Amino acid sequence: MLEDWLAPKAAALEARGLTRRLRSRAADDDLIDLAGNDYLGLARDPRVVTAAADAVRTWGTGATASRLVTGTTALHEELESALAAYVGQESALVFSSGYLANLGVVTALGGPGTLLVSDEHIHASLVDACRLSRSRVEVVPHNDVEAVEKVLAERNEPHAVVMTESVFSVLSDGAPLTELAAVAEAHRALLLVDEAHGLGVTGGGRGSVHAAGLAGLDHVAVTMTLSKSMASQGGVVLGPALLRDHLVNRSRPFIYDTGLNPAACAAALAALRVLEAEPDRPARIHAATTRLAGAFDVPLPAGPVVSIPMPGPQQTVQAADVCRRNGVRVGSFRPPSVPDGISRLRLTAHAGLSSHDLDRACDVIVEAIAQVS
Repeated sequence: MLEDWLAPKAAALEARGLTRRLRSRAADDDLIDLAGNDYLGLARDPRVVTAAADAVRTWGTGATASRLVTGTTALHEELESALAAYVGQESALVFSSGYLANLGVVTALGGPGTLLVSDEHIHASLVDACRLSRSRVEVVPHNDVEAVEKVLAERNEPHAVVMTESVFSVLSDGAPLTELAAVAEAHRALLLVDEAHGLGVTGGGRGSVHAAGLAGLDHVAVTMTLSKSMASQGGVVLGPALLRDHLVNRSRPFIYDTGLNPAACAAALAALRVLEAEPDRPARIHAATTRLAGAFDVPLPAGPVVSIPMPGPQQTVQAADVCRRNGVRVGSFRPPSVPDGISRLRLTAHAGLSSHDLDRACDVIVEAIAQVS
């Protein structure tokens, strides 16, 4: 049955150059990494690794249950308090992944009486949250504040949530947060900002919401992942304490999921403490993105991602393979992961890249693009 069902779908993907394959990496992999999301370069930092190992020895390898049963430890509460204080929010609630944080907050706020206004470039986790929310969803053009205002003004629902990313994951452009917050407030709507690529990168590390002076406002909420700058895994929703209480009682991805393991909590907390102690790390990310953007003549991004348009999906995969064979790992984004349908090489900068690494990577990528184009 599965052969008849799935084989034609696989063949269609292969013909279009859209097949995705898992590729393992070794612990001693020495490639220059421009594909991972370890933006602050802390995933192997001894302070972060030691904190995670100590947590395993103290708490064991798992949270043992959902957060509402036995899955909340002192580490969860310490991490929530530290993150909220760092980014200027009243409260925080940790989920077991960034995907579930987005799913959890949107579905808990959604329903027949809530309109969801979605930027057309938002992350897949927010797209899926919209689909599961039982809400009416309006998708607006990318970063179009006037379109958002029009939809909010014409709505019939008593409640509304405007969803955006502070720094978008493919184009790495920034959202007009100040304008969106003003429109949301004028129309009694909540602005929900995904700071997955902002935490540890923009606003001196505190994110774009904090940099825009919007942190702590009662009509602005934030989601973040702990798997990028925080060198761990997990997700978090930050905002008013009333929102946190609502999620504890209404968010199914929080209520029915096993809590984030203590080692991940400890690692993220240690990474946050390193960021606080070494506030120059975000500037190193921006220096690397400036170097990469200049090498490929693309606009300077707001965040850590540099996207290089490619002729098509096959050439994108081929160029990434050439890069890997020559010691550089880059990302290859193809439909449907790219919101505008344009395949791209996706380079992610991090604070640990040396000038030599960047020079070598640029040379390799330039040659790879030339070979496949």
